[in-house]
Amino acid sequence: MNLYSIKELLKKGTQCLNEKVTVQGWIRSFRSNQFIALNDGSGQKNLQIVLDYNNFNTDLLKQLTNATSIKVNGVVAESKGAGQEIEVIAEEIEIYGYANPEEVQETILQPKKHSLEKLREQAHLRFRTNTFSAIMRVRNALSFAIHKYFNENNFCYINTPIITGSDAEGAGEMFTVTNFNLNNIPKNDNGDIDFTKDFFSKKTSLTVSGQLEGEAAAMGLGKIYTFGPTFRAENSNTTRHLAEFWMVEPEIAFYDLDKTMWLAEDFLKYCIKYAIDHCKDDLVFLNQRFEDEQKQKPKEEKTEHNLLEKLDFVLNNSFVKLSYSKAIEILKKSKPNQKGKFKYPIEKWGADLQSEHERYLVEKHFKSPVILYDYPAKIKAFYMRLNEDGKTVRAMDVLFPGIGEIIGGSQREERLDILKNKIEDFNIDEKELWWYLDTRKYGTVPHSGFGLGLERLVLFVTGMGNIRDVIPFPRTPNNAEF
Repeated sequence: MNLYSIKELLKKGTQCLNEKVTVQGWIRSFRSNQFIALNDGSGQKNLQIVLDYNNFNTDLLKQLTNATSIKVNGVVAESKGAGQEIEVIAEEIEIYGYANPEEVQETILQPKKHSLEKLREQAHLRFRTNTFSAIMRVRNALSFAIHKYFNENNFCYINTPIITGSDAEGAGEMFTVTNFNLNNIPKNDNGDIDFTKDFFSKKTSLTVSGQLEGEAAAMGLGKIYTFGPTFRAENSNTTRHLAEFWMVEPEIAFYDLDKTMWLAEDFLKYCIKYAIDHCKDDLVFLNQRFEDEQKQKPKEEKTEHNLLEKLDFVLNNSFVKLSYSKAIEILKKSKPNQKGKFKYPIEKWGADLQSEHERYLVEKHFKSPVILYDYPAKIKAFYMRLNEDGKTVRAMDVLFPGIGEIIGGSQREERLDILKNKIEDFNIDEKELWWYLDTRKYGTVPHSGFGLGLERLVLFVTGMGNIRDVIPFPRTPNNAEF
């Protein structure tokens, strides 16, 4: 008996007719005491197992319930049913784990459609549904593509700290890490928490970004990238925010912003193409789900393209590169802005663009992915390179249809004097960043980088509408279940 995954066996198809095989998986359905739909998680499609109930005892047949796990030894035969090349004629069936149908009835494993909210309540089981197994296989393919892209382009993979004493974004919305007894927190003479008595002898937090450490690594290794968990203690209960998420952050010495914009476009197209090439069945399934969901929406909320067309839209269009200042002029004159359709009206230069503005530029005005650059310094982070005009910085955002910003990046400020002034302007303690400033003292160079939230990319490629549905176990305000 040759052991196959179901995906492997279906791919071989009629090449293995009459071969004796072993397959394992969970029962998706069992009908007429004869046909089992079996899935092992390796792919979207089920394998049909055919059995002659006269050859199996009644007690075993009663245990072949939905969600029960089994091993099947049998012979591959040409399928007489529609939609499948082959099936397996069962000779032996071994039950690994029986699933009581009465208990299954109370879970999302019963064969009926459930709301996404219900699936989140049972996140430990949702991997076995068609939708979430497809999403996780796409997520896996994209994660692999990210590593593959950077490896092929001679980037060095760096693991930056999860526990940090620096706030890369300057936002202050970070989770504190402590070893204190929370019932007896030591205070100093001023009544403030005495972090000198804590494990690290200073206040530390979970990181919001590995960028600052990544910059230090790039100053010796040239081209690096980080790919790890990041955390934000922002009390945002929206469809686009998580408290724990995964970030991809390349940093490149001797790169200016123009080169980084090219890199971001090439990188995104590579990853999306990889997912299309390696997750065809899953994307076809998710595309059908996307189309069914669109039919339920009001006309004004429907998108112009289905999921697969949206992916092709990104692959087949060169990204439009546009300054923030020009974007503001376009938005000010746009019909939605002039007719009061924007929730956040654009009145003057300096406005912080919202998702509705970004999507208008991509979906309505240019009908192409857009990279905006040269943002106002006041709405961007301290580390971004100041332009000669003194009021804008070399920042960029990559905007996609249906999602808005998917990548944010910048050319970093390599000039020590200007960086010191910006740190002071942002009220950041220079002593906390002494090591970061050192990288500008000993052979400073122009350098640049960007950050991609993995979940944002998975959200786009799968067509899902809520970021909680593209990560295995979402962490959000008031929710750390599982």
